[in-house]
Amino acid sequence: MPLNKATSEFMELFGDTPKIRVLEFLLIYRNIDHSIGSIAKGAGINRITLFRIWHELEKTGLIIQTRKIGNAKLFTLNFMNPYIKNVIVMFDNIVGTKNRIK
Repeated sequence: MPLNKATSEFMELFGDTPKIRVLEFLLIYRNIDHSIGSIAKGAGINRITLFRIWHELEKTGLIIQTRKIGNAKLFTLNFMNPYIKNVIVMFDNIVGTKNRIK
């Protein structure tokens, strides 16, 4: 499910950038792993834009590959990363848990 075009409280605070859109999508749907295509679609950004920031997201350990189904690699937030742990707490405090899919 793509994010709304309207700016959320999270984006109002951190800016409406592709990286923030990806993080917000992965935070909302944090209990599901996603393909790169579904992340781009869900975040409301172009796949090419996602590929431009992808290396940085992986290199910093914010996201990790969870599994591979055929040729499709699936990813999620790296819940062991201390920054992600703090971002989750902050996100839930800013946006509230009502927006998170369980």
